Amino acid sequence: MPDIVLNIAEVDERIAAVRENLRQLVEQAAAYSGAPDEDLMSRRIAEQEAHPELLTEQRNERLGDDRRESRHESHRLAQRETK
Repeated sequence: MPDIVLNIAEVDERIAAVRENLRQLVEQAAAYSGAPDEDLMSRRIAEQEAHPELLTEQRNERLGDDRRESRHESHRLAQRETK
């Protein structure tokens, strides 16, 4: 279980880092002018926008796996107690 919590914490840190990257990219985009720069910044922002969604899905999957394991363990303990 500690490994799962650590992995979820790592995913949360990555989500925060990507969000910070997005904030910086938006600030840079506002400072640049000209079509080539705007196209480049738009592509970079679009690439970064996909990351938090993927990381959030990954975190939720890990949380779901952890909850399923806990339910199975509780069920096993309950079965042992009834024997």
